[in-house]
Amino acid sequence: KRFLLELMELRYDTASTAFATQLATREWHRQLGGDTIADAILDRIVHNTIWINTGEYNMRQRHGQTMLDN
Repeated sequence: KRFLLELMELRYDTASTAFATQLATREWHRQLGGDTIADAILDRIVHNTIWINTGEYNMRQRHGQTMLDN
């Protein structure tokens, strides 16, 4: 967590950072430990963010089903 916080601090307002996850954003705080470090990390991620929602489509699930069908 400390490494991620340091990274986000160094990049904040100077460089872009892309996050790709299937974890719902409401779960991020808990997954990061739910403490003040998690708060700080999320503050740096959430502010000045451009969100790209790709929907509910799960390519792994579709590919897995194709493999089972063949």
